[in-house]
Amino acid sequence: MAAKLETRPLGKNGPEVPRLGFGTMGLSAFYGPPKPDSERLALLDKAYEFGETFWDSAALYNDSETLLGKWLSTNQDKRPHLFLATKFGAEFEGPKMIIDSSRARCRMSCERSLQRLGVDTIDLLYAHRLDANIPVEETVQEMADLRAEGKIRYLGLSEVSAATLRRACAVHPIAAVQVEYSPFSLEIESSQTELLRTARELGVAVVAYSPLSRGILSGRVKSRRDFPEGDLRLLLPRFAEGNFERNLELVERLRAFSERKECTVSQLVLAWLLAQGDDIFPIPGTTRPEALAENVGALQVCLSDDEVKQIRTLVDEVEVSGGRYGEASLKSCFVDTVPFKG
Repeated sequence: MAAKLETRPLGKNGPEVPRLGFGTMGLSAFYGPPKPDSERLALLDKAYEFGETFWDSAALYNDSETLLGKWLSTNQDKRPHLFLATKFGAEFEGPKMIIDSSRARCRMSCERSLQRLGVDTIDLLYAHRLDANIPVEETVQEMADLRAEGKIRYLGLSEVSAATLRRACAVHPIAAVQVEYSPFSLEIESSQTELLRTARELGVAVVAYSPLSRGILSGRVKSRRDFPEGDLRLLLPRFAEGNFERNLELVERLRAFSERKECTVSQLVLAWLLAQGDDIFPIPGTTRPEALAENVGALQVCLSDDEVKQIRTLVDEVEVSGGRYGEASLKSCFVDTVPFKG
């Protein structure tokens, strides 16, 4: 029987889901060769056992949906207790990643995800990335049609601008917007994006991916040598020689704070994100059972208002070196789409 974690509504009038979700990307993609299926399936067992039952996947994540489908095929009785999210609109065709948020791609990808997962309904379907040349209204209308057909339950968007989110909500309620959010990635709070303020105005939850900034904020990553060959992080500006070492300064400041709180750096960071509001849902990923247990332990770390402010001061005092993505990939973040002429 799964443990019961603290839950909150995912958006205005949304479903109750665990405050802490589980990002499955690293099990299948981007962080070096995947582990054997036996280890990956055992980790999913552990996530379920801990009550971390808000699972996040995507068409982009290599065999992620297929892996979840394999787990579900032998755990059919547990399906009602899971909240499954996946994404369409960004995927690999050969070595190249394409972005296609057209109505046709949305429908095709949803049907394929249903087949891979082996389920009748996806709980939350996100547009992973939007093609700026396709009006968001067209994409959301197709998602709404899929919902009317019973193929999805809730709609989400990822890495969109505040204006695009507002336009999407005018077509159909959006339960959640997924965006990178951590002490190293605070763009959604800025006056330039206005995304956090807009999401709150519209009653849209924020699902925070990479809440530990791809592991650097866990306190365990010490050097570029810690990454296996083929690891995406070796290509990201934030992890480049020089930048990486400077960025460890904030980690060490947070480590000193976490030691006073008698928790790990990961737990402190996740607790701080959770303290930003009941509408924030971090989805850390890991391939290690001990890290999974550690992350869930963040829900037991209580921060006073003063401690939340102290951590904010630490974060504000350190200038993060290097962007979260390269220049080309950043163009697909906080996207504004062309106007709808229908």
